[in-house]
This record gives sequence, structure tokens and C-alpha cells, in this order.
Amino acid sequence: MTLPDGNISPLEPGNIAPVHQYNAAGRSPFLFTCDHYGRLIPPSLGDLGLPSGELVRHIAWDIGIAGVAERLAQALDAHLIAQRYSRLVIDCNRPPGVASSIPILSEATTIPGNEGLSREMAEARRRAIFDPYHHCIDAVIARRLAEQRPTVLVALHSFTPVYAGIARPWHIGTLYHRGKLLPPLLLKALRAEGDLVVGDNEPYAVSDQTDYTIPVHGEARGLTNSGIEIRQDLVADESGQQQWAERLARILGEIEPLLGLHLPLMS
Repeated sequence: MTLPDGNISPLEPGNIAPVHQYNAAGRSPFLFTCDHYGRLIPPSLGDLGLPSGELVRHIAWDIGIAGVAERLAQALDAHLIAQRYSRLVIDCNRPPGVASSIPILSEATTIPGNEGLSREMAEARRRAIFDPYHHCIDAVIARRLAEQRPTVLVALHSFTPVYAGIARPWHIGTLYHRGKLLPPLLLKALRAEGDLVVGDNEPYAVSDQTDYTIPVHGEARGLTNSGIEIRQDLVADESGQQQWAERLARILGEIEPLLGLHLPLMS
């Protein structure tokens, strides 16, 4: 679709909006984000040249995390901001322009619809999907700070049980970079559960080169923050999603008084 200003957009009138907000009036200090909530592909892009079986795999979205995120937001009366389109269209947790932002290869799968993409087409995907999502997060944080509301940013993700043929032992992991307050409290609380293998920056670690949401919205804003990764086989069905939402709601509820919440030093 060509817009009045001459820009080409992969989204057309009537397409589903990229940003999903759940419980926007929630009063909790926790603000949840879900970069890989959905696996939609704009109709104008077809199936990106992939068989349907590839579009339900982890390469397309974070399996199970949508159900956990909404249940957790409900349990804590927290605001959730999520992104409905597949990470294969554009990954909303990657800096625009890096190779993994619009991947040509994801794990061992070639993405034909992303090959030979012009700079203009890549920018169109960013404007249509990436920008609205991150503008929403930015605006919500700005409003909360203006209202003198303490805000703790928690980015929710899920990960595959096996990667490159190697089984991953962790049930859950905390992800962080510069944030040093919430992650150790989460690690301590999760390990105290007694039945969990907990990753400390495993199976991934946050960095400015490989991540966007935490560095830009959490660290640059001076917010207390952490990422949470849950293994997908544990949240593949509604029962697992409910169990993990209840567990995380309890744990985060216990941690909240320990955070000494106040307005961030930077805004």
C-alpha cells in the first residue's frame, strides 16, 4: 500500500493494529512488555514464502508467552503492552538495521520473503510495526512518570527447550545488562522455590547490540527492569500458562516491597 506521502506500508486499512494493550488502567508499578506476543503477518506479505508449519514455531513468535503475560497482568493489576506481528516481519526486540531485525535466516530456516528487501521496504516495516509499538511504550512510561508513578519494566519472553540440538536445562531465566536491582532479587526468589533450574542471564543475556526494549525503555529511562524467559514446553498449554502466571504474580508481589520504589533518576 502506498500512503499519501509516498511511503509504502505493509499494512492496509482494516489490518489488525500492531499494538495490543491489556489492562491499560492497571495500578501496579509493574509494566509488562511482550515483544514476541503474536505471529501475524500482514496479508500484503503473504506467508513470507514459508510453509504453515514454520509459522507456528519459535522462529515466528514466543510460544506460550501471550497467555502468561495476560494472566500475569490481570493477577497483579498491571499494564501489558504487546506486539501482535511476527518477529519474522520485523523483530521488535532488535535495533533496526541489524541483521536479525528482519532475518533472512532464522535458526536453520531461510525466510524467502525477507530476501532482497530494499532499504525502503525495510523502513516501511519499521514505520508500520516497530515504531507504533515502541512509541506506545515510550508514551506510557512518560505518562506514568509525569503522574509520579513508580514503574518497573519487565520484558516477558519464552525460549525453546532445545537449541541447535542441545537441551536447555533451565525452566526460567532472568535477563539483564545494567539493571542490578530486580534481577538478583528475582534470581534469589526463583531459586528459593526449590523445584526450578534458574538461569542467570541464561539462555540469553541483554546487550545494546542484541536487544532493544530493555536498553531503550528500561536502562535509558533509569527504570528498575529485568527480562524473564520461560521455557516453552512449560507454557505451551493454558494450564501451564496459568500456573506460571500465578507463580510469577506471587514472586513479584513478594519482591515489590523490597525494591524501594521511587521515581527514576533519568526521564
